[in-house]
Amino acid sequence: MTLTARFDRLHLRSRAQPATPWEERRDRLQRLRHLLLRHRDGIAAAISADFGNRSQHETQFLEVFTSLQAIDHALTHGKHWMQPQVRPTAIWFKPAGNRVLPQPLGVVGIITPWNYPLLLTVGPLACALAAGNLAMIKLSENTPIFGELFERLIRQSFSDDEITVVNGGIDVAREFCALAFDHLIFTGSTAVGREVMRVASERLTPVTLELGGKSPAIIAADADFRHAVARIISGKLLNAGQTCIAPDYVLLPHGRERDFIDAARAVVARTYPALNDERLAVDDYTSIVNDRHFARLQALLDDARARGATVAPLSTHTPHPSTRLLPPMALTQVAPDTRILQEEIFGPLLPLVTYENLDEAIAFVNARPRPLALYLFAKSETAIDLVLSQTVAGGVTVNDTLLHIAQENLPFGGVGASGMGAYHGEEGFRRFSHMKPVFTQSRFNVMRLFNPPYGKLFALLMKFLIR
Repeated sequence: MTLTARFDRLHLRSRAQPATPWEERRDRLQRLRHLLLRHRDGIAAAISADFGNRSQHETQFLEVFTSLQAIDHALTHGKHWMQPQVRPTAIWFKPAGNRVLPQPLGVVGIITPWNYPLLLTVGPLACALAAGNLAMIKLSENTPIFGELFERLIRQSFSDDEITVVNGGIDVAREFCALAFDHLIFTGSTAVGREVMRVASERLTPVTLELGGKSPAIIAADADFRHAVARIISGKLLNAGQTCIAPDYVLLPHGRERDFIDAARAVVARTYPALNDERLAVDDYTSIVNDRHFARLQALLDDARARGATVAPLSTHTPHPSTRLLPPMALTQVAPDTRILQEEIFGPLLPLVTYENLDEAIAFVNARPRPLALYLFAKSETAIDLVLSQTVAGGVTVNDTLLHIAQENLPFGGVGASGMGAYHGEEGFRRFSHMKPVFTQSRFNVMRLFNPPYGKLFALLMKFLIR
């Protein structure tokens, strides 16, 4: 069946049933939840096979748990979200009434990246289902084993006019973007996001773009330094840095680079002991997803070295191209025009950039495209308030990394080059709903006073209203 034919089945059902009762939405969410619980081990194994090695513990925690959290939040609150909302009526229009009716948009298209193929499918899908929509999902060609498994599992749990899953390469992705979705959400790189938006614009399809960019971690002078290093390294090395909100570079006080490297090495030794003993199997540390990305990261390193940067390995393990294992490394004395400070890294390489005062760190961030995430480590409320008020980022975690994405009561999304639109929780429900305004006129109202022919009474009313 062609992509168009598969889309048409969803489209026809969405138009035949524009209002989806809560019982049907709940049933779909519960089926999705059961699918994850029943097949979580197989899903983790498939993702690991696609990466070459991906910690199954990380998959269970970062993808299965967080996906279930999104579903459970929607199950708990979805019935309330879909209730009509009474809005105030301006005094001159009373006793009429205003309300907003949340309605399903129809068919939501979801384009999923390879780095978190389960979470970044189920997260938006849970929001779309809670809002009463049907969905069509395009999975990444870089995770084909997971893609084949997830497509089969969805077919077993849902009819093809509820949810349909598509696998394939770039040509399939282009055709997918050109379909007449009622909303399209894409998670991936900024460069591909531009192309997605361009193609979708031909049909005026509204888009949510969750992109990436260079998310900074700022260590203030008064921060608990060892805690800051531990949490930055932890956030950086989950999925070997292949995370859209991973700390991309660190801004730290001048002269503390050696302190950072020493503390980071201690964290790596404690959390990934196999990276300091090549006799051990490196089960908990994820491989780079494919040869192309491994070569790209090596090229970033080579460019930085060639421009005078110093590379400090954070473990004794050496890169293994055959297994695509790239151990963590910090970089100092990095020239501003190097590729590693210009491009999103998406790997376990961490440039350290020094500053003299916090204003200089803020200026460094603001001189660059707005990031998807920002991390600040500080004790002083004055310093925290200064950074929060003087920088713009998609989301912020203070005194930790990554965790704002796991808060279902907070919106998640980018700003500027790091994306547009937000979802998660109630914001996700609203993102995939049409919030229809309804004005209900009262039998007795004053509108007749404003009808032609206009005379002295009308002039008197206008004089009173416009002042």
